[in-house]
Order: sequence, then C-alpha cells, then structure tokens
Amino acid sequence: MVDSRDGRVAELFVHLDTPIREVIKVIDRSGRISLALVVDDAGRLEATITDGDVRRAIMAGLSLEATVAAMMPIKAKLPNPDRVTAPFGTGDAALLLLLQERHVRQIPLVDADGRVVSVALLADLLPHGQQQMHAVIMAGGLGTRLRPLTDDLPKPMLPVGGRPLMERIVSQLRRAGIHQIIVTTHYKPEKIVDHFGDGRDFDVHLEYVHEDEPLGTGGALGLIPAPTEPLLVVNGDVLTNVDFEAMLDYHREQKADMTVGVRHYAFQVPYGVVECDGSRVLGVSEKPQLSFFVNAGIYLLEPAVCTHAGCGVAMHMTDLIQQLIDAGLSVVSFPVLEYWTDIGQHADYLRAQSDAEDPASDQTK
Repeated sequence: MVDSRDGRVAELFVHLDTPIREVIKVIDRSGRISLALVVDDAGRLEATITDGDVRRAIMAGLSLEATVAAMMPIKAKLPNPDRVTAPFGTGDAALLLLLQERHVRQIPLVDADGRVVSVALLADLLPHGQQQMHAVIMAGGLGTRLRPLTDDLPKPMLPVGGRPLMERIVSQLRRAGIHQIIVTTHYKPEKIVDHFGDGRDFDVHLEYVHEDEPLGTGGALGLIPAPTEPLLVVNGDVLTNVDFEAMLDYHREQKADMTVGVRHYAFQVPYGVVECDGSRVLGVSEKPQLSFFVNAGIYLLEPAVCTHAGCGVAMHMTDLIQQLIDAGLSVVSFPVLEYWTDIGQHADYLRAQSDAEDPASDQTK
C-alpha cells in the first residue's frame, strides 16, 4: 500500500490534458500499482487509468500524443467504466472482497473530500501463496531455421546474455507471482529437464508434458491437466518483458474467453503501389507503409477453452482461435507495448544477444 504521507501517491497523478505518452511513464514508474490517477486542480480523483486502458486506446487508433480526455469515450464503453474506490480506513476483508468482485488488483482509498490518501493492492491482501493464474511454456519446437545452433539444443535452451532463453521466461513468470508452470516438450527434452529439474532451484514448480509427435500449440494444450485458473501460454522462443499481471487485468475487464497478445508490425512496400479497377488506374501510392497487428505468441485462456483443444490431435493456435470465434466465444487482442522479440531466425537471435548486452535495453532481466 502507498499513501500520501510519503508523497508516492502524488507521483501517480495525471490530468485530463496529460498526453498518453506521459501516462505510460507514470504507470511504468508506479511499479506494482500499474495505475495512474486522474485528478482535478484541487487534487480530487476524477478517474483512474490502468495499463489496460492505455492498450485499448492504442488499439482504437489513438496516438501517444492524444490526451487522457481522448481516452474517456473509449473507457466509457467498458462493462464497468466507473472508477472503483473505497473510503480510507476500510478494513482488509472488505477491500479484498471489493477487489475480487470488481476484478481489479488495486483500488484508490479516498478521504471525505475525494482526495486519494492511499492505494490498496490485491497482492498484499491475498492469502500467502494464492495464485491468480498458472502458466504453460511451449518448448517443443524443432528450431529448424536456427540450425546449426539447434543441432544439439532445443531453441528455448539457446543462451541469451549468458543464460538459456527459457530461464529468462521462468524468471519473469516467477516475478509475476506464477509458480506453477507446465512445460511442453518434444525436441531434445532431456536438455530442458536436466537444466531445470522440478524447478525448485528457480523458486517455481515445473511439470513436463511430452509430445511424442509435434502437435502445435493448440494440440499440446489438449495434453495438459484441466486447469482451474486462467492459463497463461507463452511460446518458448519469445523474449519479452510484457506485464503478465496487466494482461490478466485486461482479460478480466474484457470478460474474455481468450486474450491474444499482439504486436504492431509495420512494413514499407519498396515500390509504388498502383490501385486498379480492372485496367483502369485509380491511384498510385509511392512506397506506402502497411501496418498490422501480428501474433506475439502469448495467450491467456479461461479454463473451459482448453476443452476445445483435441487431446493428441495436431492443432495450430490459429486454428484454435478460429474455432473459438466460430463458437461465439469472446477472443480479444492485447497489444504488447513492451520489449518483445520472437527468436525464430538467426537475425532475431543476434538482436536478442545484442539487447542482452545493452543496459539501456528494455529486455527482460
């Protein structure tokens, strides 16, 4: 919990005319809180801006120079758009109930005049050891495009900055409070098992599920025990410092069955593009830039989603996503704004190595 007595609450304050770029900095600085507080000139709370609010604004097309005021119409479309607060002095039991009912992990505590006195955190109120989600690391890929580096090592065991890529993923999951992790394996599984064992040396508990034949991400999910909590799925060749707890908040706010991490990708066509209607030229664009959101290899699933993955049946994650959409389930996108790279080719691996040596890099530690 932070409070006004040590001045830290004021560090969370923004105003309606604050640019989104500055809001991101405030949220990044807030650490465990992951929240910005919109206040008026008298310091009274007007709204809260979460990490998820920022990501929805980006998905809606707002630029980083747009203001908090421009975000408000987007926030108003949420199922529960109003800010969640509690009077300063509310007991822990009541705070925990409110946080769980409203599916948020922090709540401003206000005085009688509506000024924020402190911020209560769900993590501080949960019983010790209680987890909000479990995780699966998909580590069964052959790493064909990275040969000869992967002749003797599975791709997740390639060293990045002096330690295996998967060790970085495990450390990040642990920092997010995730200690129960399943690892799916296929290619050279002994290299992974010999290094990690049951996970105790890394302060986690690891279990392994082996694919006799490559099943794809969707198919491998059909092999794991049925989860009872939201399940975070991370490809074993992804290096990122995305906030997994913020992703869970976003997933719950959207009331999603599945949340797909996406990454903005821009590509400049090196030629003039001619738009035609039959033989008639309608226009010409000189070297246009095309923008897309691409799959970032990070997913958050409700437990029931795993029943759609066939046990022992090969299935790409894209097939599972389409199956859920066809079934009328809610699949939403979560833009990854943090450091992210997919180590699929030699150039990607070299870039990750360079980033690991750069102290100014946003790469996860």
